[in-house]
Amino acid sequence: MTDQNNPNKRWLQWLIPGLGVKRWFGLLLAGAALIGLGFAMLLVEFYRLRPSPLWSYALQIARLPLWVMAILAGLGGLGLTILSAIRINRAILAPLELDSDEILSAMRQHRQRQRGPRIVAIGGGTGMPTLLSGLKEYTSNLTAIVTVADDGGSSGKLRAALGVLPPGDFRNNLAALARDQGLMTQLFQYRFGEGDLEGHSFGNLFITAMSGITGSFEQALVESSRVLAIRGQVLPSTTEHVTLMAELRELNSQGMRRVSGESAIPHSQGRIDRVFLQPDDAPAFPDARRAILGADLIVIGPGSLFTSILPNLLVRDIARALRASKAVKVYVCNVATQAGETEGFSVLDHVRAIERHVGERLFEHVLYNTQHLPLPADSKTVFVQPDDDGLRPDLTLHGHPLVDTDRPWRHDSGRLARAVIKLLKEARQPLQPVLTEVQQ
Repeated sequence: MTDQNNPNKRWLQWLIPGLGVKRWFGLLLAGAALIGLGFAMLLVEFYRLRPSPLWSYALQIARLPLWVMAILAGLGGLGLTILSAIRINRAILAPLELDSDEILSAMRQHRQRQRGPRIVAIGGGTGMPTLLSGLKEYTSNLTAIVTVADDGGSSGKLRAALGVLPPGDFRNNLAALARDQGLMTQLFQYRFGEGDLEGHSFGNLFITAMSGITGSFEQALVESSRVLAIRGQVLPSTTEHVTLMAELRELNSQGMRRVSGESAIPHSQGRIDRVFLQPDDAPAFPDARRAILGADLIVIGPGSLFTSILPNLLVRDIARALRASKAVKVYVCNVATQAGETEGFSVLDHVRAIERHVGERLFEHVLYNTQHLPLPADSKTVFVQPDDDGLRPDLTLHGHPLVDTDRPWRHDSGRLARAVIKLLKEARQPLQPVLTEVQQ
């Protein structure tokens, strides 16, 4: 008989530390004991006031000392309490069709994630959901801070027609943080392929409708999080309607021109000199600022440098909170350069572009990919190359193989999450016991 099928072994698993069960089971026993004690004292008092020949006769038949009878009664009560707890447990789990081992595993993992580090991810686009889907296995204390500058595709249409904040990046990150990738998550990501709704995803429409029902975009995110039962929270960097602007340097001249709109910037001919927000004084969403100040780890990226990451950092209160935070701060560089934004950029070129916009020493660690897998002959992917030319002494580079072997131009969520957790573990020794437990 295996340990898994042995009933004694299975029940012993409930004694594993950290499940949060034993304390309540002990409290149940203490409560039952107090009830029994109170009832016994009541009987004794009643017997003293009104002695009954029947009671005296029963005690004479037992011919046992009072302390022995008390122990027997206590053991009987304990047995009945345990039996009732077991039967109640079975009665509750039976309709759910859940095995005791599944419950134990889920409870253990839930408790471990609750005690996990407080991690804030800042970005947008397709990069951050990849990071979040890996990190949610280590901690439930996750906060995604997402740009609101998106104005393309379904999000742009809804933003222009209804005046809501663009829901697309929020939808993707909510889906990435969902407890499981079940039918509801698939429904949230479903995109209509024809008719008047062509190009719209169900999740975008859902969040937009929820904004109308609840009266605010941020409350719509809260309600959508409940629907998907996500691990963590998704917040906007600002709730102001901002437009991302760019100044581009002409390729064949020294002239400069201005481009308006996040979706238009990568497709404009020219090299991006700088990006900025209009209005440029948009206040940060208060919960986003609080999450940054209370974090153990802040991860910037991965994602489009100029159109997903910088729009968050250009919100001045977000940058101020980053500088004030005592968290470990790491920038995750993209695996490959991006057409229209970062052609020819090295790892440190990405860092310099951020510092040129928001100043130096925003983060002290840079995580980059070292694995460059073979690509198809017709592929236009160019891997970002590492370099240390002009590396500041206060900046530390961390190279790891981070690519998805099936899509080598993107990060692998599991590899990226492990590298981030390892970096935090090395940087913050006081958190090491918690992180080690979470990794097991």
